Amino acid sequence: MNIRSQFALVLLTIFLCNCKSSKTINGGDANFKLSTKQLIKENTKQAPNFTTLQSKLKITLDQNGKTQTHTVNFRAKKDEMLWMNATFSVIRALITPEKVSFYNKLDNTYFDGNYKYLSDLLGTELDFKKVQNLLLGESIFNLKEGDYKAIVDDNTYILQPKKQLDLFEIFFLIDPSYFKVKSQQISQPKEHRHLQIDYISHQVIGKQILPENIKVIAIEENEEIILKLEFKNVSLNEDLNFPFKIPSGFKEIEL
Repeated sequence: MNIRSQFALVLLTIFLCNCKSSKTINGGDANFKLSTKQLIKENTKQAPNFTTLQSKLKITLDQNGKTQTHTVNFRAKKDEMLWMNATFSVIRALITPEKVSFYNKLDNTYFDGNYKYLSDLLGTELDFKKVQNLLLGESIFNLKEGDYKAIVDDNTYILQPKKQLDLFEIFFLIDPSYFKVKSQQISQPKEHRHLQIDYISHQVIGKQILPENIKVIAIEENEEIILKLEFKNVSLNEDLNFPFKIPSGFKEIEL
């Protein structure tokens, strides 16, 4: 695996979580009568609330005609850190509000830096909050701070800025029955970039609604990366450790 593929796999896989005693949502009664303000309010009310989360995460990465599948341990401490550990600790990663770090024992390399590469990879500027929101099925932009309009199309709410930005086109598709984001799409037409995160299914964990299966599509020019996530055996609010220390003698990856 080259450095780009390795880094894409490590960073793009730190997305999301599933849970014990979960129930897949099949949808309820749709409500298409909400105003834009009411729709954003209902979506905000569904934001997950927990302290810690852990799960087994099955990752399928399609890139350059090649497919890789891995299962990793994933842990999150809400608003503080996201942690991933592959089998036998071969690859371990930690994301905090300050930086992104990972190391690989297969080739004795490590990365310890900012969000620039991940932002470049997905075609939009990211920080810890946006990554966490992406994982939890929340909009990566604060909907209450923007000026949005909502329409109904194909039995789904489509939420978009009243005036699209010069460099970005943003769309959020919201389910009309439980008001979670079904898809969020960010395009940069001039840069030939497109990021699409589809929440294929959701599940109820306790009284909270979290994503169950996610598909991430990142396109730049003629290059496409597709990441599929399946979350299993997840638990919330347990006491967790997040061990991370870059081994001595490893070579730093320069991107």
